[in-house]
Amino acid sequence: MSTDPGDLVLDPTCGSGTTAYVAEQWGRRWITIDTSRIALNIAKTRLMTATFPYYYLNSDVEVHVEHKDGKIKKTITESADLHGNVRQGFVYEEVPHITLKSLANDEPPESETLFDQPYADKRKLRVTGPFTVETLQNYEPVSPDDLAATAAEDTEMSGFEERVFEHLKSAGVKNGIRNEHAVFIRVDRLTGAFLHAEGIYLSAAGEKKAYFHIGPKFGTVSRKAVNEAIKECRQKGDADWLVILGFSFESDIINTEQSRDLGIFQVTKVRMHDDLMQDGLLKKDRKAGSFITIGEPDITLHTSNEKLTVEIRGLDIYDPVKDEVKARSLAEIAYWMVDDDYDGNNFVVKQVFFCGGDRDEFERWRKGLESLAPARSRKNAEKTLRIEIDEEAFDRLYGYTSHPIEIKSPEQKIAVRVVSQFGEESMRVIRINQKKH
Repeated sequence: MSTDPGDLVLDPTCGSGTTAYVAEQWGRRWITIDTSRIALNIAKTRLMTATFPYYYLNSDVEVHVEHKDGKIKKTITESADLHGNVRQGFVYEEVPHITLKSLANDEPPESETLFDQPYADKRKLRVTGPFTVETLQNYEPVSPDDLAATAAEDTEMSGFEERVFEHLKSAGVKNGIRNEHAVFIRVDRLTGAFLHAEGIYLSAAGEKKAYFHIGPKFGTVSRKAVNEAIKECRQKGDADWLVILGFSFESDIINTEQSRDLGIFQVTKVRMHDDLMQDGLLKKDRKAGSFITIGEPDITLHTSNEKLTVEIRGLDIYDPVKDEVKARSLAEIAYWMVDDDYDGNNFVVKQVFFCGGDRDEFERWRKGLESLAPARSRKNAEKTLRIEIDEEAFDRLYGYTSHPIEIKSPEQKIAVRVVSQFGEESMRVIRINQKKH
């Protein structure tokens, strides 16, 4: 109520995204923030599937106002020179403001602008404008004044780690597939700088050992910390699994297979539930999904005539019980995005593709027998937008192979970000000159 079109609105507690939704509807720019992935995904879905009325802009129309019989009549004519400047405001309804003074002096009443009633162009339908979703790394500079609080912070961190250990023993680590999760019969604290605990879990071959690296309570797991944890795990040489626990991860951290003196060990990213930050938020049922493994996109690059295409084949997820990497079905990918010239820090969406449909529909579409899955998705989109969607254009947004990408340099990086139907995000970065994909 205190802003004008084009102003910037900040909501530091996003929730379901109502502030962003209303700001988008009324032509305000917006920034909304939340610590919960679930809240952000709900808000993102809400905005991407919403439709809004298209309001006439003062910059794009010519308005003729006529006072007749105590009423105000506006005639709106579209200008030949369209600017699309929302900062100049909307064309609003106006009503006469009749006062005792105007009646007594027989003066024409002043007009009152109704800012909650802009004129809408019924011929047009508006969807959400472009926006980005970004993860900001937590920076914690230490000043001399902060040193006195170190002891209290250490106590708080110790309590956080104990909470993590307790839930590891009760809930285990899940991989998104029912009845496939690692159950830990013992979790003990370690004093290492990058290995914070060791645990014994049950596998098909008997008891096995895992080491844990716990990321910061408020912040992002760094690539450097993961590399140091791998070094320590390799030096110990007695574990089959290194679990990297975190609420968020730097984009270039991937699940890998590492060698040791005798055999190999798996390195797996595991996302911790946001409620673990605060004990009071946790459910009484300690078997809830507090720890979920993050799969790695299975990607292949196809090159031809100085151009390449990206094919996504699914998500690879490690099963610690059977000690094998399993491929998750393509049908479980909600959508995926490509940055064809990734700079190592900022992911810029250059191509986006939607997927999905249930398994039967997906298999029929994949075999080429019929295009039921994209047809149904297109039908739903047409119903939501109340428009007819070009079939060829929609097909360009549905699939598992990217559009051709120009090869600019051998050092060029291709980044692919995948969002599963569970809302989990994972990213894979590949150099063009990388032989193994």
